[in-house]
Amino acid sequence: MFDKYDASHLTMDVLYADDHCVVVYKPSGLLSVPGKGPEKADCVVSRVREMFPGCIEHPEAHRLDMSTSGILILGLTMEAKRNLSTEFRERRVGKKYEAILDGEVRGESGTIDLPLRLDWFNSPIRIYDPLQGKRCITLWQKLDHTDGKTRIAFDLITGRTHQLRVHSSHKFGLGCPIVGDNLYGTRHPGERLMLHSRYLKIAHPVSGEMMEFDRAPDF
Repeated sequence: MFDKYDASHLTMDVLYADDHCVVVYKPSGLLSVPGKGPEKADCVVSRVREMFPGCIEHPEAHRLDMSTSGILILGLTMEAKRNLSTEFRERRVGKKYEAILDGEVRGESGTIDLPLRLDWFNSPIRIYDPLQGKRCITLWQKLDHTDGKTRIAFDLITGRTHQLRVHSSHKFGLGCPIVGDNLYGTRHPGERLMLHSRYLKIAHPVSGEMMEFDRAPDF
């Protein structure tokens, strides 16, 4: 059994934990996994490993961009990590996001089917490419609109890198970048990316029991 010690100084909320997996809330600005160099060592994985001695070296089953806040699940054992990764790979996971877009989105709901690929000359930028891009599908629903900003709920069917950021900003998507997006829109000093992974539905990696987690954004 994993003993969790007092790690309140790490400022990361644990939403669920047992001997097999842990579900946490990742704040905006924290890496999911370590980056290159000691200055990028602090991340969700390093904090979980410190909080749960005996956790495997690479517990991450999925990731969120550094600027995105929200729910992450990690496997504490090899079996759990393997089973969680399979669920994500086979798209058996329910994922919902919430964002504030810079502009007024037309319509009330819809589907965005926009293939994307890496911009080979400008990484990590993703670009629309109907021929070589990987298929990306997003369902969206308008929640409200005020002061030139639109709050949108996203249901992620595929989970590609920067999918929601490009689907929001691109003219063939919603045509309005997410507030605070320094790659596909504009980020003002002191502003964060207004994108949050608020809902996760996934089978427990060992028991198979369905688990659901919902955490509203703080914006």
